[in-house]
Amino acid sequence: MDLKSGYPWWAVRNGLIQAFPPLQQDLHCEVLVVGGGISGALVADELSAHGHDVAVIEQRDIGWGSSAASTALLQYEIDTHLLDLAARHGPQAAALAYQACAQALPALARVSAGLKGVDFRRMDSLYLASGRRDAAVLMAEGQARRQAGLDARWLDRAALQARFDVDAGGALLTRQAARVDPYCLTYRLLQRLQRRGGRVHDRTTVHHLQPTTRGVTARLETGATVRARHVVMATGYAAQQWLRQPVARNRSSYAFITDPIAPDVLGPLSRTMVWESARPYLYLRATGEGRLLVGGLDDALDVPARRDRRVQRKADRLLRQLRGWFPWLQPVPAFSWAGTFAETADGLPFFGPHPQWGPRVHFAMAYGGNGITYSMIGAGLIRARIERQPHPLQDLFGFGRL
Repeated sequence: MDLKSGYPWWAVRNGLIQAFPPLQQDLHCEVLVVGGGISGALVADELSAHGHDVAVIEQRDIGWGSSAASTALLQYEIDTHLLDLAARHGPQAAALAYQACAQALPALARVSAGLKGVDFRRMDSLYLASGRRDAAVLMAEGQARRQAGLDARWLDRAALQARFDVDAGGALLTRQAARVDPYCLTYRLLQRLQRRGGRVHDRTTVHHLQPTTRGVTARLETGATVRARHVVMATGYAAQQWLRQPVARNRSSYAFITDPIAPDVLGPLSRTMVWESARPYLYLRATGEGRLLVGGLDDALDVPARRDRRVQRKADRLLRQLRGWFPWLQPVPAFSWAGTFAETADGLPFFGPHPQWGPRVHFAMAYGGNGITYSMIGAGLIRARIERQPHPLQDLFGFGRL
């Protein structure tokens, strides 16, 4: 599955950090993680940190799927407003989902601590009201979030103009956000897995899975076999190919990154990510090098060749929108790209076993606008299922809600 196009910045910035050997011989392990992107790496790290024997296999080079195209805005907010999620699943469940995302941010900070080059930093998040009617919606949303114990302060037009030099009807400001280099973090986590005794193999493709009551046999295209007590399918947006019925729809998102911008020009944008209430929305955040990463203009296109042809046109539109919001920036685009992501009906992910495959094949589907945050939650959820422990989100983030 072709998941990206153009020149994703993380691969340009980091290059191929390390090659891992393909798996050519039979292997036994407790947990086989299929998928060497950021989701698989976080799941493997969580399991190995708690004493499980883990092996990871990836059909491409590590991190070369959608993780290389991720813009990695880490937030507690999800694409579905808290009020809308409450209308769908009830106030208690909606608050639980949002609170779990907020708790995932310090968890990601702990996981990233001491890892070289991952550019993890806590940030603020500014959610702009794109139009006049959106201001009232965001004010109500902010009140609901505060009642759920979440950080969400309302800034009116005057406050926005004074603090951020941006003209909008209002915005929600939160200090619960962060950034990271997802490609580098994926490699660093899997290198740590190796140091703990785990195994990592890229350019290794699963051809067939055979679950039984005691374990799962994975047959590889090379002819080798992996026998494990559990398998975690963390193959990102390609995971739906293993299910008879899709659980999400694939979409395309577009992004570009600028040349470095002087700190005095970036101002508060160096520590504040910005996104807007319009759908599809524009979003932006700074990197550690002082570049601005700008994305959005999502569409329903899922044909790689057609998506590829749209990259430059979409990047040009994103640049015009950026200048509309922040005319004083004068950014110079350096690289642009597109990537595939998946969108569920309620904006929530899916983690855990699927009825089609039985209790020993777990899926890590961190679908939605904040997939890395979801993956951090899902790592703990999947570990709880493997260890036969209850988890407060196992129903809300499981396939049972379908």
